[in-house]
Amino acid sequence: MKPTKTIHIALGSNKGNKLQYLQSAIDAIFVHIGAVKKISKVYKTPAFGFEGDDFYNACISVVTEFKPKKVLKELQAIEVELGRKLKTSKGYESREIDLDILFFEDEIIEEKTLILPHPQLQNRKFVLQPLLDVAKDLKHPVLNKSIETLLVECNDSSVIEHVNIWLKNPKKSYTFNNYNYIAIEGNIGAGKTSLSNKISSDFNAKLILERFADNPFLPKFYKEPERYAFTLEMSFLADRYQQISDDLSQLDLFKDFMVSDYDVNKSLVFSKVTLPEDEFRLYRKLFYQVYKDIAKPDLYVYLYQNTERLQANIKKRGRNYEKDIKDDYLDKINSGYLEFLKSQPEMNVKIIDVSEKDFVKNRADYLWLLSEINDASVGSKQ
Repeated sequence: MKPTKTIHIALGSNKGNKLQYLQSAIDAIFVHIGAVKKISKVYKTPAFGFEGDDFYNACISVVTEFKPKKVLKELQAIEVELGRKLKTSKGYESREIDLDILFFEDEIIEEKTLILPHPQLQNRKFVLQPLLDVAKDLKHPVLNKSIETLLVECNDSSVIEHVNIWLKNPKKSYTFNNYNYIAIEGNIGAGKTSLSNKISSDFNAKLILERFADNPFLPKFYKEPERYAFTLEMSFLADRYQQISDDLSQLDLFKDFMVSDYDVNKSLVFSKVTLPEDEFRLYRKLFYQVYKDIAKPDLYVYLYQNTERLQANIKKRGRNYEKDIKDDYLDKINSGYLEFLKSQPEMNVKIIDVSEKDFVKNRADYLWLLSEINDASVGSKQ
């Protein structure tokens, strides 16, 4: 998963349906730039530096994987998409939408096309007031002052009026928090962990990740599968039980739901592929004894990737012990998952083919995948 940064963007409009322009801009920012975390109140302020209609102003915080210049480019494209024209004069003028980056976390940039933090934000009350709503504890990295202090010290005497209208966060259209527990499953290299991380970050979910890297038998198994298969599966049985028991029992009052990059039933899938029949029967008995009281996921999402894509992903992440995984092993694992899921009619399962998607690098693909999962969420509640 790419590193993310929290940025703050000012929005303003004084032409046409001002509220709709603000909402459309927020919707577009969610689609093209990143998850919207917070949205300020809407404030009405007089035109600043020119004669014109009053502005509606707001501020949002956004989590993005993009670099500053990429965000600037996307914001400019959104302005054009919403109807903003090129300036016809040197000074300020009315506009359908105005989008400015205020902060890019604590980055300081001084270039011809981009200066961060925004060089005038401390002089504009119509920026500071909505910014205070979403970034009260933020400190200006150059001036070393809080937003609250900057607002108190600001010499702008403009009258600011709170408008009793609320902008909507686009992510509220997703209903994942209808569930307590969502499991993301798939073959080796399908993208389970990447997707779980992104959903956790964007939707305030408690993240549960499988601690497979700590298993000392995994590299040995890939070298000598027949020798270490039973030992590996038994160690996973114990480790997964301990981890999932701890994680599911520890409620986090500050999170909306839980998302994990595995379901304990994967032990049955992998063991059926790796173990001889007699060992598998023994293993299955132990499995059902151990896991009989473990909570089941409310939604089980299976990410299907074709074998070619799986191998490409495995190679890309570069784990040395995975380099010799064969195609037929991945095919068997996939068949094992599908066979298992067909035998579980009581589970709420959504199988999604992501072979032609790159939801890690392409935000459009990621939003498509969220919609696919959301459709399962909405459908199950009807």
